[in-house]
Amino acid sequence: MCERVGRDGFLALRFERRDNRTVLAQSRFKLPLQVLTPVDLDDGTAYLMLLNPTGGLVGGDHLLTRIVQESGTRVCITTPSATRVYRTAAQPAVHEMLIDVGEGASLEYLPDHVIPHAGSDLRQSLRVEMACKGRAIIWDALAAGRLARGERWDFGALESHIEIRLCGRPLFINRTRINPLQRPPERLGLMEGFSYMASLAVLADGFSGWREVIASIGSQLKSMPHVLGGVSLLAHGGCLVRLVARSASDLTLAQARLWSRARELVLGLASFDLRKY
Repeated sequence: MCERVGRDGFLALRFERRDNRTVLAQSRFKLPLQVLTPVDLDDGTAYLMLLNPTGGLVGGDHLLTRIVQESGTRVCITTPSATRVYRTAAQPAVHEMLIDVGEGASLEYLPDHVIPHAGSDLRQSLRVEMACKGRAIIWDALAAGRLARGERWDFGALESHIEIRLCGRPLFINRTRINPLQRPPERLGLMEGFSYMASLAVLADGFSGWREVIASIGSQLKSMPHVLGGVSLLAHGGCLVRLVARSASDLTLAQARLWSRARELVLGLASFDLRKY
């Protein structure tokens, strides 16, 4: 029997509130998943980076991240760089993330974009369970491939599933499947020459100022000429931004501007620089 290719990685984090600060109370991991020590922000938020020291996902990898936020905690999560998905000969790479956001807690999940290499195959999922009065800002982004190497929509397949629930009821569900061989993304009505796609979900239980949020985000989108996007209300408790960009720098600028406005208007917190160096 051939030896299995790929590794099983696991990361479990639990945050709790202590003296108006959010602290990492428990941390457990198994490579290739890891986490850096959180930084305490002045507003009581715990800011931390999730790591994959191996440099990316390999076919056969199965990674599971489990995060629990207790009541009143504030957590901002990002990654130090884009997530690379390498070519696979058979099995896809699988990355699952489960996050519980406690009552009155806030989550900011802002990973860098995914870069699927030629011949790669990825299955990723994010499930967020929000308790009453919970709030969340969630970013999800994808590149067409390693553009500098001439790879553009050369990966095998990518599946993404995002499910966000509030008090046990669905708030936002999104499923994406991209198979460039079956349906080229460059065609009319899809990417049409753009190289990056992204979504920003802004969610808040008991929040009523959505008109101001949508107007502000719409204004930000219009101010970025190399980004094409729009924002709309969800049926309940949130709004969704969809956008495409021509370069990684345009994508990074869009993330910074849109997240900053959402953070200020929905979380009531000042923006800060997501320094990654």
